[in-house]
Amino acid sequence: MATPPRLGLGRGLAALIPQEASESGPNGLPADSLQRVPVDRIRPNPHQPRHRFDPAQLAELAASIREHGVIMPIVVRRDPEGFVLVAGERRLRAARIAGLHDIPAVVRGADLASDAQLVLALLENLQRADLDPIEAAEGYQRLVQEFGLRQEDVARKVGKDRATVANSLRLLNLPPEGREAVISGQISAGHARALLPLVEEPERFLQALAVVLQRELNVRGTEALVRQLREPPRASPRPDKGLERLGKELARGLGMKVRITARREGGGRLLVDYTNDGELDGLVRRLRGEA
Repeated sequence: MATPPRLGLGRGLAALIPQEASESGPNGLPADSLQRVPVDRIRPNPHQPRHRFDPAQLAELAASIREHGVIMPIVVRRDPEGFVLVAGERRLRAARIAGLHDIPAVVRGADLASDAQLVLALLENLQRADLDPIEAAEGYQRLVQEFGLRQEDVARKVGKDRATVANSLRLLNLPPEGREAVISGQISAGHARALLPLVEEPERFLQALAVVLQRELNVRGTEALVRQLREPPRASPRPDKGLERLGKELARGLGMKVRITARREGGGRLLVDYTNDGELDGLVRRLRGEA
């Protein structure tokens, strides 16, 4: 038999949310059970990676919930004061807007670890409404800094390769203006990574960002712009004393301003300035041997 294809996000939520109860919780309920939970007893997830919610999208989801109900349950964890949200904040917010008094929820035991809460919240958001690139990077960073996970561990938990996670984390090096441009959708994560070599030069970074936005450059164009800005200015060639003397001699002989420049690959240019047509006619006659 053919091996079923792997999901893009590893094993997905189903593998992290047991489908059968394994132990009993308060009031004889299973530790992991599907039930309806009062919305006013659910507190926010302190590890929620998503910070920005589009009001228009929430209103659309609330309208759908009024008509069809909450199709996919949220995930909560018991605690002494009620429940703590683990995954499903958009659905919970929309349910409150829709005026629901309770919501279907998979109830986890009180011993659900903090890192598991964060992983579940990240997975839930990545599987449904995408986090913006900065929110995703901040979520990965919390897993690394607060819970001691390596980038390889983070990548395995969210079903990404390590390079994807590493590139995401690099976005946190952006200055505030760069982050805001990514969050607002003015530039993509690819544009932002192309601009990263300029973060140590704030003025150049802002200059490049302004050019990218004004010209609507693609990522390749942004990379080319950054290379151009990072190139050291070309030093002016040293004046050739011999050519300077020769130029002065010609100027005295012709009575005109003369400049001689040499090319690196050989040869050069002889420039003679004239101030009126009479001077030009006189120069032409001299060159023809008529004067």
